[in-house]
Amino acid sequence: MPPRKATPTADLFAATAPPETDGPVAAAVRPLADRLRPATLSEVVGQDHLLGPQGTVSRMLERGALASLILWGPPGVGKTTIARLLAEAAALRFAPLSAVFSGVADLKRVFDEARARRSNGQGTLLFVDEIHRFNRAQQDGFLPVVEDGTVVLVGATTENPSFALNGALLSRCQVMVLKRLDDPALELLLTRAEAEAGRALPVDGPARDVLRAMANGDGRYILNMAEQLLALPENTGPLDPAGLSVLLAKRAALYDKDREEHYNLISALHKSLRGSDPDAALYWFARMLEGGEDPRYIARRLTRFAAEDVGLADPTALPAAIAAWETFERLGTPEGELALAQLVVHLGTAPKSNAVYVAYNEARRAAKETGSLMPPAHILNAPTKLMKQLGYGRGYDYDHDAEDAFSGQNYFPDAMERHAFYRPAGRGREAQILERLQRWAELRASRASRGPRRPAGG
Repeated sequence: MPPRKATPTADLFAATAPPETDGPVAAAVRPLADRLRPATLSEVVGQDHLLGPQGTVSRMLERGALASLILWGPPGVGKTTIARLLAEAAALRFAPLSAVFSGVADLKRVFDEARARRSNGQGTLLFVDEIHRFNRAQQDGFLPVVEDGTVVLVGATTENPSFALNGALLSRCQVMVLKRLDDPALELLLTRAEAEAGRALPVDGPARDVLRAMANGDGRYILNMAEQLLALPENTGPLDPAGLSVLLAKRAALYDKDREEHYNLISALHKSLRGSDPDAALYWFARMLEGGEDPRYIARRLTRFAAEDVGLADPTALPAAIAAWETFERLGTPEGELALAQLVVHLGTAPKSNAVYVAYNEARRAAKETGSLMPPAHILNAPTKLMKQLGYGRGYDYDHDAEDAFSGQNYFPDAMERHAFYRPAGRGREAQILERLQRWAELRASRASRGPRRPAGG
């Protein structure tokens, strides 16, 4: 594949148009990612669900009805490129804006310029990079110009639009989810890089696999790494994975403790544990630690899991969670993480029951619905003469004196029917608890049919 002549109208990753360049020297000093920017939408890799023959955006262009869009996806998947090429395909003027460096005055200027173009029959595609960084009031400023067609808005964001953007703005745009580049897409970029350089990357097969894994779905990143490799002397022997790791700085895992990825990974950990898959749970646990998560946060969530999802099916789970947490506090990092890993495996392999969790929530609902009903008089203490005269404690049966140490009395308010909030799952230790509760229910029914025992003094 011969080197392609780049055109200055479509930049792969940058927010501003590339400078005009001519000649081999100028081309050589331009970054590889810039030289390999797609010239058409069909050259964009990894987004066929949007840009392929049957893609959502392709069908819009075929109809000649490009809607305002929010391009949501991770870094390095071509959001800026797609916006530029959309403007070209729809014959619109491309007007880029960065929410990081722009304010109200910049928005007003861009809107005025778009209105002037519109009066001359020229449409505008307003591209706003990192649109989530605009505050709510600034986002509202887009509404009139989007509604009246002054601009076709294309916003790019790495944040979940549901949380980061106004509902009013979202209702006027279509959200397009861009995928992290998969292995075939990353391999295609490497092939293009090799064709541009006229030689193969100096890596063996396993190192090439590692190179793609290091990129973590980021096209810009893999091209930057390829550029470093292609800058090595041409007689450099093929690097193995160890040699590649020495040459290239290890890429930090894509993880931001304050943003969506944080919640995605803890959700993955929690659900893997609930699904009794300790291997997957260990993987997500390791991913969080590698990403810089505070182990104390993980310990807190694992302790919650022990109470919510394991419960009394394994009564040792909650003490084990506290013990692992305390062990981490005493040992610190990195030794203390092993205790948390042991807890992950314990919870993943434990029998599961959310019966206590469900019972607690049902009891809370019942407490709200029944208001301030008094306990039945027979289970109230009667420390004063008046209280005894009012019947407090009258008829109470001391369970330890009853047969089987079970009196079968009613402990709910008199005006409230009995509820079975706690329904053991019958797994693990709860199988024994279920048996016990069923026996007590039989005894309660039997003794209720015989009537109350003799009154006791309290």
